Amino acid sequence: MEEVKDTKEKEREDMEEVHEETEGSRTIQPWTQQITVRGVIVSILIGTVYSVIAMKLNLTTGWVPNLNVSAALIAFLFIRTWTKVVEKAGYTAKPFTRQENTMIQTCAVACYSIAIGGGFASYLLGLNRKTYELSGVDTEGNSAKAIKEPGLGWMTGFLFASSLQVMIVDLKLTYPSGLATAVLINGFHSQGNKSAKKQVRGFLRFFFDFSLTYVGAGMICSHLVNLSLLFGAVISYGIMWPLINRLKGQWFSEDLQESSMRSLYGYKVFVSVALILGDGLYNFLKILSFTLINIHGRLKDRARNRDEEDDRKKTAEDRKQNELFIRETIPMWIGVVGYVVLSIVSVVVIPIMFPQLKWYYVIVAYILAPSLAFCNAYGAGLTDMNMAYNYGKVALFVLAALTGKENGVIAGLAGCGLIKSVVSVACILMQDFKTAYYTLASPRAMFLSQAIGTAIGCVVTPLSFFLFYKSFDVGNPYGEFKAPYALIYRNMAILGVQGFSALPRHCLQLCYGFFAFAVLVNFVRDVSPHKIGKWMPLPMAMAMPFLVGGYFAIDMCLGTLVVFAWQKLNAKKAELMVPAVASGLICGEGLWILPASILALAKINPPICMKFLPS
Repeated sequence: MEEVKDTKEKEREDMEEVHEETEGSRTIQPWTQQITVRGVIVSILIGTVYSVIAMKLNLTTGWVPNLNVSAALIAFLFIRTWTKVVEKAGYTAKPFTRQENTMIQTCAVACYSIAIGGGFASYLLGLNRKTYELSGVDTEGNSAKAIKEPGLGWMTGFLFASSLQVMIVDLKLTYPSGLATAVLINGFHSQGNKSAKKQVRGFLRFFFDFSLTYVGAGMICSHLVNLSLLFGAVISYGIMWPLINRLKGQWFSEDLQESSMRSLYGYKVFVSVALILGDGLYNFLKILSFTLINIHGRLKDRARNRDEEDDRKKTAEDRKQNELFIRETIPMWIGVVGYVVLSIVSVVVIPIMFPQLKWYYVIVAYILAPSLAFCNAYGAGLTDMNMAYNYGKVALFVLAALTGKENGVIAGLAGCGLIKSVVSVACILMQDFKTAYYTLASPRAMFLSQAIGTAIGCVVTPLSFFLFYKSFDVGNPYGEFKAPYALIYRNMAILGVQGFSALPRHCLQLCYGFFAFAVLVNFVRDVSPHKIGKWMPLPMAMAMPFLVGGYFAIDMCLGTLVVFAWQKLNAKKAELMVPAVASGLICGEGLWILPASILALAKINPPICMKFLPS
């Protein structure tokens, strides 16, 4: 209850800040003028760079921070630089408005969201031969027929078939991330505001080209996330794996390769899966219950005419925002017709790509998707948690179990991607609508920006994936690009097909324990006082070092230490500058990835290589 009160107070403060920032002279352009050519060009540039960054993070650790605020900042930086260059050249530049800033941010986020959630480091990559071999060629349920190597053509087609269906939820919800982005954008465009210049300087000053991606990511992620990563690294690589490795010959054969799922590697994978499933199941049921209770309460309030009372309390700014959204709302028939047409295309195309996923399963998926998308978008609006991956995991287990041993793995992984994509896109769009609402941007322009960004992402993301796939040893458990989620998702599908017989000795008992631990930790966080609950680790964050290792947890904790010290020294300046500095750290390495990939393809190695070995 205390967390709910704190959230409401923070929301009220943010809304007051939005209203203060949005006062003054603002001319609102027609929605057709809010999307500009320069805006689309900048969106493509930002979306491409962030797609590469997100792909690298996905393929190395599988953990990607929320980059929305960073994208809004860089959009502002790009266009301000653009207008200054044009003006110095003697031309008149079109004014840069907060509406255009919002459109660029929306388009860029839609683009790189495909890289984050398109499955290139999880359910799609889990289909390739290397992941099949890592899962154990002799593992029951891991069929040799369940292999589909990555291909630019079918991956791009799958993205277009599964990512363009958009559901719109017409309800007044909080969407904290969308609200926070709106506050930031309005702050950039406030008259006489010097903070934007400070943020731009901070971005450029910390635009390094060192391996500081994880330090920047640690600055964006909360202290709890970073400390949970460190806790997971200590528990796994500091305690558990050395102890289990001593039992070689008792729990598993000494003759097995280290990468075998019957050896220590199997414990790493399945304990990670147990933590992820425990955390996901608990939050899935919690958000679903919270959503149903809240909907029931809203229906009661509507019966008591509570909405009319709320309308009377609205400020002039609220009425202005409502008027704009009502005037430029998207007709229902466009959404219905678009969804039906795209669903028909998917029902035809997806079974051709994946014959194991029968057409009638695809039809059922698209019939259920609107309800699932509604529940997810509604839950995210209340709690700021996008549970699309958990809906996808449910689909994975159901389809893998229904389809059988030969085809279950491919059907489960493909079906997981289908459900997850439709459910996630609706949630992302609703977050962006919240941002548009508070920046007085048109919902029509926002919807079109989302569609443009998604289409660009469907082209850019496969290219960014193959940039890594052709240049580096992706999927090597001992290399830099481990792609941990590919192995995790394939083994989830194997569990769905085969059951617990796929687990190594005593692994089931460990999985039970960590599954229960994940549920218990979440429960204690929710029911205990805030002073106790805030110290409970996040099982989802803990799970990553169990498989990947603890190296990146140290980097991210360094980032959180910088933020903590900065907040102690100057909290107001830290709140302003942390997103800018973190963006500079992340983007520096992101831009270096392209030349690094070209050098790797050309087989050009660094002149000096340093390695530390145990004595």
